Amino acid sequence: MSYARITGTGSYLPEKVLTNHDLEQMVETNDQWIRERTGIEKRHIAADDQTTCDLAEQAARRALEAAGRSPDDIDLIIVATTTPDRVFPSTACLVQQRLDIHGCAAFDIQAVCTGFVYALGVADKFIRTGAAKCALVIGAETLSRIIDWTDRSTCVLFGDGAGAVILEASEEPGILSTHLHADGNYESLLTVNVGVSSNFDALVRGEAYIHMKGNEVFRMAVNTLGRIVDETLEANHMTQADVDWLIPHQANIRIINATARKLNMPPERVVVTVDQHGNTSAASVPMALDVAVRDGRIQRGETLLMEAFGGGFTWGSALLKF
Repeated sequence: MSYARITGTGSYLPEKVLTNHDLEQMVETNDQWIRERTGIEKRHIAADDQTTCDLAEQAARRALEAAGRSPDDIDLIIVATTTPDRVFPSTACLVQQRLDIHGCAAFDIQAVCTGFVYALGVADKFIRTGAAKCALVIGAETLSRIIDWTDRSTCVLFGDGAGAVILEASEEPGILSTHLHADGNYESLLTVNVGVSSNFDALVRGEAYIHMKGNEVFRMAVNTLGRIVDETLEANHMTQADVDWLIPHQANIRIINATARKLNMPPERVVVTVDQHGNTSAASVPMALDVAVRDGRIQRGETLLMEAFGGGFTWGSALLKF
């Protein structure tokens, strides 16, 4: 049986840092309130001339280097993003061009904050069926482009960045299972309600902003992530004690802590980067993974549980042996 196994990780953050104290000069908020409610201390913001593809390319190159692979080895590219460079071609095709890769399938996935988990699930199926042997899977965002910097309820939350993994066919266990869900009934609670075929005039005016009903989203996220933890463990005939690391979507420290309690996971076994990165949507899980791999916390052979929840609503998990 062929498994899909992560062989390399990479991430990239823009140079510009926006701290809570910087935000105090922009909107009516303060550092203490932001830390207490979200756990965020700072976030990175893309330069005016940086695109999602720019961030994705750098993360991809670092993942390739970590895996000891070259662009010639890649036969599938999936980019999870809510903030693509263009309507078309896909950001995945633009990354493919940057890396001088030709001919393999390349496409984007849009599942907002759950995007990377969705992309990992799709790439896993490609590899398990033999349709691909070496996939580049990226989560990349420039969320700062769709933030209303006068809205204190949302502008404190989000940041820019990219994370990537190389996923290869292996006889050793890698991804054990993925679980992907969505329910469009809740679309109004977390949305950017403009687009090409709807409310296009607002898009042209530069009024494409994230709108969020925070309390409702918080409750749904905590309840939904609790359920998917149970679903994932049950599907693999595992218990909470079998999980070495929780790598959650980095949205809010209170949501992360609630999910950790569900797993009875001590804080030192939960990868937390929300304080340094903010919510980077599809980029948050792969960036958190890369941070913990590179600082030596996560070791080969350990069992990792990734989970995420995002607009749609979408939610998902991936259980894997690293």
